Amino acid sequence: MPEYPDVVIYIERLQDFVQGRRLEQIRISHPFLLRTAVPPITEIEGLTVQGFERIGKRIVFVFENDHFLVLHLMVSGRLRWRKKGVSIAAKRSLAAMDFDTGSLLLTEASSKKRASLHLVRGRDALEEFHRGGLEVMNASPAEFRAAITEENHTLKRALRDPTILSGIGNAYSDEILHRARLSPFLLTNKLTDEQTAQLYEATRAILTEWTERLRTEVGEGFPEKVTAFHEAMTVHGRYGQPCPVCGTPVQRIRYATNETNYCPTCQTEGRLLADRALSRLLKSDWPRTVEELENRKRRGNRRITNSKSQSKT
Repeated sequence: MPEYPDVVIYIERLQDFVQGRRLEQIRISHPFLLRTAVPPITEIEGLTVQGFERIGKRIVFVFENDHFLVLHLMVSGRLRWRKKGVSIAAKRSLAAMDFDTGSLLLTEASSKKRASLHLVRGRDALEEFHRGGLEVMNASPAEFRAAITEENHTLKRALRDPTILSGIGNAYSDEILHRARLSPFLLTNKLTDEQTAQLYEATRAILTEWTERLRTEVGEGFPEKVTAFHEAMTVHGRYGQPCPVCGTPVQRIRYATNETNYCPTCQTEGRLLADRALSRLLKSDWPRTVEELENRKRRGNRRITNSKSQSKT
């Protein structure tokens, strides 16, 4: 899912590509995408894009006459800049916004279509999309601490919850926690003042660094490779690969459609966090440390090798 750095870069490039230009036509190929009926979507045709705003992970197109088009890309939604009049007949194409200089194409790779568009009129209607999460880049250390400790959650959940912090998702929460050297399962009410300061600084640093990195990669073009998985990430999406800080294999916890990636040495004092499915299966046999896990892997590999040798004889 596009998170704070991705959304910021999308907005910056949209400002260069379409701000100040008149929307000639909006074409929608999948009816599920548009979640509002009043005002009708055709009401913004002929209006000028006056600017852009961000609400969490949402991109807000600010049109004249107090109209706001709110786009949530969800997990697989992406924006593409194409030649004017680009076809939206392809399976992944959901909609296109036509300007005199080109067309902004909205695609979604997943078969589970979750991206959404809302057209609202007036600031009061726009306010309904705010989830209440703190904007960390504009917050003081005291405001950050108050936000994450108001309720007791794991750090992973606190970072990703849009009612607590704004714009952070699965990928960058992994990177933040690794930078802060904190366990994703540490409870917010157990944080020391020092750990809270580490988390605050790590959150701001990761979001700033990745925004700058993506800005440099995109340059004067339009973002075409927006992804949650980057080679330069330290732990997210790097299961089994060595941590760039200490060399320990990165571990993961899988749940539903998400997973948490972490370094046991840097974040959990060498302890392996229990994967729900595997820990229920293995119970008391669940390895507690990286060393124990690696030893079991080696024993398993030896058994496989011996079994193959015996079968050949």
